Amino acid sequence: MWFSSWAWNSGPALHLSRVFEGAWEFAQPVPRGVLWGVLREYGVSRPLIRAVRSLYDRCQSLVRIAGSKSNSFPVRVGLRQGCPLSPILFIIFMDRISRCSHGVEGIRFGDLRIASLLFADDVVLLASSARDLQLSLDRFAAACEAAGMRISTSKSEAMVLDRKKVECLLRVKEEILPQVEEFKYLGVLFTSEGRMEREIDRRIGAASTVMRTLHRSVVVKPITFL
Repeated sequence: MWFSSWAWNSGPALHLSRVFEGAWEFAQPVPRGVLWGVLREYGVSRPLIRAVRSLYDRCQSLVRIAGSKSNSFPVRVGLRQGCPLSPILFIIFMDRISRCSHGVEGIRFGDLRIASLLFADDVVLLASSARDLQLSLDRFAAACEAAGMRISTSKSEAMVLDRKKVECLLRVKEEILPQVEEFKYLGVLFTSEGRMEREIDRRIGAASTVMRTLHRSVVVKPITFL
């Protein structure tokens, strides 16, 4: 979980809270009973829901260690790993939680008001103040619990983007999220100062590494004839 406030020399600050690498860094997997209800709510036909449920009926797993296998055991929660359908089910489930947690106006971008961003298992909550962001986070956590989920605060952190050092006390219930100085979002490095020099240097370095690798694999040394 990330919190940041981006303060320009003038104008309102931008506050963000990020649930990263999982809203699925939740304490519980997706409750299937809730998922079937969400699919009905989103207008998925009963025959299609029955077809999806059939993939999860009598679902079992086992543990293999050093060639030895455990006895099979039933798996009654969560989505099937490696199944092409699982990301779609995940997105629908997460969209429902996001919609239930709305209520804060968010940030204005042109003519739009954006309160949250969702990309795969990344969720970003946006607000124009720390107070509004805390409210948005509270509603998001409540929507998660209503759907049978709980945010794992041990894998959550906070960050403030500002030109001066600002303390951030963002809470999930009674737990204060630890504050960090940098984080990556969708592969882009953000720092608490809001400067992009480190990200630019990182990209130049990554590109140079790729070019050196290509040069070694493509360029052929001149052939010398005796």
